[in-house]
Amino acid sequence: MSSPKNHAVFLITCPDRKGIVASVSTFFFERGFNIVHCQQYTDPVESRFFMRILIDLDSAPCARAQLIEDFRPVAAAFTIEWSAHFSADAQRFAVLVTREAHCLYDILFRAHTGDLPNASVALVISNHPHLESVAAQFRIPYFCCSVDPHDKRMQEREVVRLLRQHHVQLAVLARYMQVLSPEMLREAPVPIINIHHAFLPAFQGAGPYRRAWERGVKMIGATAHYVTPELDEGPIIEQDVERVTHEDGIEALQRTGRDIESVVLARAIKAHLEHRIIVHANRAIVFSRGL
Repeated sequence: MSSPKNHAVFLITCPDRKGIVASVSTFFFERGFNIVHCQQYTDPVESRFFMRILIDLDSAPCARAQLIEDFRPVAAAFTIEWSAHFSADAQRFAVLVTREAHCLYDILFRAHTGDLPNASVALVISNHPHLESVAAQFRIPYFCCSVDPHDKRMQEREVVRLLRQHHVQLAVLARYMQVLSPEMLREAPVPIINIHHAFLPAFQGAGPYRRAWERGVKMIGATAHYVTPELDEGPIIEQDVERVTHEDGIEALQRTGRDIESVVLARAIKAHLEHRIIVHANRAIVFSRGL
């Protein structure tokens, strides 16, 4: 079954108790909405309930504001934290890069070919000019915001200004080799997703693949997560690994790493854009690819 073109996604989390599923499904049933897809999960450790429910808006035309207002009493009855997302709202996101092009190429190609439905790359921001030609191939605006080592906040304020000016809903760090300050994270108007190799906390800093080769690692991986003030410790969205052997040299390890980084980052972006993620505390509940 394909997803209806005009739909809404409700993301729900609350303390687990009886009657949540019945009340939520009854709410939509009584208003004539067809529930196209529904996933739920109960965390047995924290006794907390999570749910993603997709409804066909054409099955029972209703004003968005009215639907949201009508749902509030149901949410209040179960102390539900929730959000509603509508397919009519096209999503725009920004990509931040430095010098490495593999993740940028992959994102722009996926957006260009429709692999990221109802979403578009609004702009590319970099602290270097090197990748402007990549953005130009896809006719995406490119902004070079160089970093003054004596005043990094000036560059960060410019990046935040661009994010606001272009009305984006998400920023993606596609091998953007700058640590975002807590001040910038407070000012940024959108969630931010980062990608990095999965060796951390081992092999921090420059040259991780050389040091991994020197240690004889047997797996290469990548991690995509939301950015928080705690460096590389935000909620993890997606991870993957691939086995390697002693026959793989440093360049082979780097190629494997680039491939995994591109795939893992794309999966994380898609999960976010499809509203399949609920963040609770420092943990991301990621519903499987459905509709």
